[in-house]
Order: sequence, then C-alpha cells, then structure tokens
Amino acid sequence: MGLIYSVQKHAARRLHYDLRLELGGVLRSWAITRGPSLVAGEKRLAVEVPDHGLDYAGYEGVIGAGQYGAGVVLLWDRGTWEPEGDAAAALAAGSLGFILAGEKLTGRWHLRRMKPRSRERRPSWLLIKSEDAAARPPGAPDILEEQPRSVLTGRSVEDIAAAAP
Repeated sequence: MGLIYSVQKHAARRLHYDLRLELGGVLRSWAITRGPSLVAGEKRLAVEVPDHGLDYAGYEGVIGAGQYGAGVVLLWDRGTWEPEGDAAAALAAGSLGFILAGEKLTGRWHLRRMKPRSRERRPSWLLIKSEDAAARPPGAPDILEEQPRSVLTGRSVEDIAAAAP
C-alpha cells in the first residue's frame, strides 16, 4: 500500500493546483501555478508551501475569507505515491523521483529544487513528468482542460462555490 497523494485545484487569489505527498506523518505540499503537465520534460513551477495534516488530502469545499488559503478547493486527483529511494533524504538533497498512481496522474515524476533567488520566501521547485507510457507528446491535449472536474464529486470549482453557505 502506497503513501497518500492528492492534487487540489485551488481558486484562491489566483487559480493554482496544490500537490500533496504524504511523508513523515504530514502532507508535504507545493503550489503549482500552471498545474501539472503530462508532457514529458515540461517543467512546471512548484512553490513549497506549509505542510498540511493527512486529513486534508481529501478536502473539497470553500475556505472562508480571512483564513489561510481562502477560496474554493476542488479535489482534482487522488491516489497513492511511491518514492524512488529515501524520500526525506531526496527532498533534503533537492531532487525527488517518485511514481504516482492517481485517477488522473500516473507514472514517474520528479521534483527538483531550484537555486534560491534573493528575496524568495519559500523554496521553488520544478515538477517534471518523466518519459514513460503515461506521458503525452508536445502539443497533445492538456489534462487540466480535458478533466477539470473533481474526482470526489464530479463538480466544478463554480459548482462548489455556488453550493457554499
């Protein structure tokens, strides 16, 4: 049995996707500004954000104004993940290879930490899809557009926002 994995589509100040990987009793988390890409080798900026509790992996709903992450959260993908080697050591070294077994994202991926820039508050990483059977060629349809709805409820971000009290 693998470790918990999820991606949440998050309509906060601006739309992004939050990658969450269970490690050490928490969800290590990265905000992916343009969302994940299935095109092998395509780099997507992933900014490290604070860890979350394991129960947050399946969260879908609206975070109220004034709270951290305020906005609509949609459970875009979920499943399990398996690190290639020692995940904690790989993250500390700045290069983690892993395999996803999600409902939308599968196969081999990499997170690579970028060199820090001046005035950078949080570490920046690159999320990169490896060349494998789950990868798509350049110019192929974007999975984010093909499958925008929740894996939990089938709802859209707009549906979730409209249902909020």
